[in-house]
Amino acid sequence: MTNKKKIINDPVYGFISMPGDYIFDLVSHPWFQRLRNIRQLGLSSYVYPGAVHSRFQHSLGAMYLTSLAVNTLRSKDVSISQKEEQAVLIAILLHDIGHGPFSHALEHSIIEDMPHERMSLLIMEELNRSFEGGLTDAIAVFSGSCPRRFFHDLVTGQMDMDRMDYLRRDSFFTGVIEGSVGSDRIIRMLNVENDRLVVDEKGIYSVEKFLIARRMMYWQVYNHKTVVSAEKLLTSLLIRAREVTASGVKLFATPSLEYFLQPRLLAEDEAEISRLIHHFTMLDESDILAATKVWMSAEDRVLADLCRRFVNRDLLGIELQNSPFDEEKVAMTRKKAMEKLHLTVDECRYFVNTGDVYNQTYAPGTPEVRIRLKNGTIKDITAVSDLFDKDTLSEKITKYYLCYPKEILDK
Repeated sequence: MTNKKKIINDPVYGFISMPGDYIFDLVSHPWFQRLRNIRQLGLSSYVYPGAVHSRFQHSLGAMYLTSLAVNTLRSKDVSISQKEEQAVLIAILLHDIGHGPFSHALEHSIIEDMPHERMSLLIMEELNRSFEGGLTDAIAVFSGSCPRRFFHDLVTGQMDMDRMDYLRRDSFFTGVIEGSVGSDRIIRMLNVENDRLVVDEKGIYSVEKFLIARRMMYWQVYNHKTVVSAEKLLTSLLIRAREVTASGVKLFATPSLEYFLQPRLLAEDEAEISRLIHHFTMLDESDILAATKVWMSAEDRVLADLCRRFVNRDLLGIELQNSPFDEEKVAMTRKKAMEKLHLTVDECRYFVNTGDVYNQTYAPGTPEVRIRLKNGTIKDITAVSDLFDKDTLSEKITKYYLCYPKEILDK
């Protein structure tokens, strides 16, 4: 008999107890264990060496915070059954199971037009069949079809337990203290009103700090220009590998990586979706890293050079500014790259490219932060905060980048 009463020593929260045999079995499942080999912050370790923590750690941390939130709500006479608690804990535990190698860096590159939330749902539905319908309530919480809406708020919202954990955890491992949030304080201030999650008025300053921390982490970590350069390089080499494969050249790849190097559209039939899930859940960062090391010796010189740069951290140079780059400057940069690296026009697009990144404190389409005032009325944070208004929180700040080989710079 396996002892399923495990205790996990988490560097952020201390000891975390496994909440029941059923969740232990889910954590032990190979598809969840795969998250050990998916980095939480993708390629941010190229800038912050400590940022090598995994989606596995984050998922357990988010589940732990959700259990604290459930206990807080129960202490305030919110009725939550053991079955409901298990459902919301499973939903948050599996919310990121659909992430692929390097997390967001390759989110739309492994499978086109497939956000990780949709893949998570597909995997949860497949698991539900294996667990004989035991995840049905958790899927309802995750997808927002649960009749008690505040459970979905805990999993997906402006201040859900996912964000609560990743800000605190990412701040801890990167050393960027501006991202640290008082999760304990905020969780103690949670309540339920009209079936939605609210924060008591005395927690408003902690909420403001949370929103500021999220904004700071986006510019200092998630959208750091060197991270953007590294992610662009990784997506470019994967696109090139697909093109080389499409030309009839067989590249070294594990079976699951080979599956995703082939051009394909997501089919709707169950057999194809099952094959997709099988290969996706067999794919992690070791597949990509092993392949790029081998591709450094590929006959295709563009692929070989991109892989060399990625493996050796010889990244493309990058400039970031508040407005789109002048077309004349981009054209001149391409001309220099073509001359210096002896590239064709088609090949140059892998080495010189532009795009944009953005930061938005209030994520669109996500439930707002509701503050319950002392008189019992409910207000959006923008109506009661001294720091934020609706326009400030919802404003989409966009920055534009230009990537190019560093060796083309004038000495």
